[in-house]
Amino acid sequence: MKESLVVIPTFNEIENIEAIIRKVLSLPEHFDVLIVDDGSPDGTAQCVRMLQDEFAGHLHLLERRGKLGLGTAYIDGFKWGLARGYRYLFEMDADFSHNPDDLVRLYNTCSRQGADVAIGSRYIKGVNVVNWPMGRVLMSYFAGVYVRFITGMPIMDPTAGFICYRSEVLETLLQNPIRFVGYAFQIEMKFSCWKYGFTLTEVPIIFTDRTKGVSKMSTRIFKEAVIGVIQMKIQSFFRHYIPPKRTAEVIAPVEAA
Repeated sequence: MKESLVVIPTFNEIENIEAIIRKVLSLPEHFDVLIVDDGSPDGTAQCVRMLQDEFAGHLHLLERRGKLGLGTAYIDGFKWGLARGYRYLFEMDADFSHNPDDLVRLYNTCSRQGADVAIGSRYIKGVNVVNWPMGRVLMSYFAGVYVRFITGMPIMDPTAGFICYRSEVLETLLQNPIRFVGYAFQIEMKFSCWKYGFTLTEVPIIFTDRTKGVSKMSTRIFKEAVIGVIQMKIQSFFRHYIPPKRTAEVIAPVEAA
């Protein structure tokens, strides 16, 4: 079985893509990388193809036609990785808002400390966000408050997008369709993990807003999350989750390195 695959969705990330690939593939812990590109017109996929000879067997590219959404990009990437036998699958952004060095901490939280899901959390120890305007910080923080109130899920950063999953978790989740695309996709994945009884732990990280390229966040994505959380909670009353043998829990947060 292969060990670790980092799934990175891209759309117009030509300014970041080579640097993020080189950084991840240079880490002391071994990670393979899968870029899921949604037909970027700026040449992102072409750049990845040029690097594949240099990183043969460790850098992979999945090209899709057009912008099909962040959630579906991750799902397609996870399915690709599961089909090839990876044990741990990660999701992270291409723009260095997630520090690639923290991949090692997320990996260790699952592989050595027993978590099924390790979440890179911006809010487990105060607010650890750099270069965001205050309005966006407040929107993100109170989105977490809202999600916890509606769902009862004890996760401080339910919209986080820097995560390590054990393969067994994704195999269970993907037995049913994941409905949402943006912020709500991240919430739905964590909510489903929690309902199925998998263990989750939050690992404190520092989130740094991108310095190159353009943010893909939009009001539409945020609205999807607000309405989607209520829909998700209601639908959970009519859905039968068959959990693994152990009881659902959220493991105590991991201390920062």
